[in-house]
Amino acid sequence: MEERQPQWDATQERILDAADALIARRGVRGVTIAELARRAELSRPTIYRSWSDADDVVRASLLRRVARILATFPASPGSRSELVDDVLRFISLFREDPLYAHLLADEPEAFTRYTLERVGSSQRLILTWLAAAIGAAQDDGSVRKGVPDEIAVMLLLIAQSAVLSHGTVSHLIPETAWERELRAALDGLLRP
Repeated sequence: MEERQPQWDATQERILDAADALIARRGVRGVTIAELARRAELSRPTIYRSWSDADDVVRASLLRRVARILATFPASPGSRSELVDDVLRFISLFREDPLYAHLLADEPEAFTRYTLERVGSSQRLILTWLAAAIGAAQDDGSVRKGVPDEIAVMLLLIAQSAVLSHGTVSHLIPETAWERELRAALDGLLRP
């Protein structure tokens, strides 16, 4: 399940910046190769050298945002408590990200398409991070025994479900209680 941090050159970054702007302004349906080329001031063939279609560019844009969030976590946590804190911090940063916040609020079907229909690069990157963190926390005995990759999948499913459902239940549970209960669920999954 190992997924490496992605690397993009300056031209690709320019295209991804254009994709970010288009997604924020028009949503994922507004991202076309023609619009990307116009906004990035590049030719269509330049975009096609890196991506097969606009959908691939959107996926790369979302992957870059996840990679940037994960880059703010410099080391694997040493305990279950630190791991749960990190997952909750990731969720908070994810929900605060302008593009992801837009997708969650205004285009949940697009969010579902890019995150739930298949395990893509963004999820694989998150799973790699989670598995490493779980393995490190297992070493101190605060996380139950088991295959870190398998535990990471369930941890991701719980977190992803909570994030996707948050808007639906926000009128039923205050934010502090939502976070408290999510913390309990994550901690319960990992507890020996």
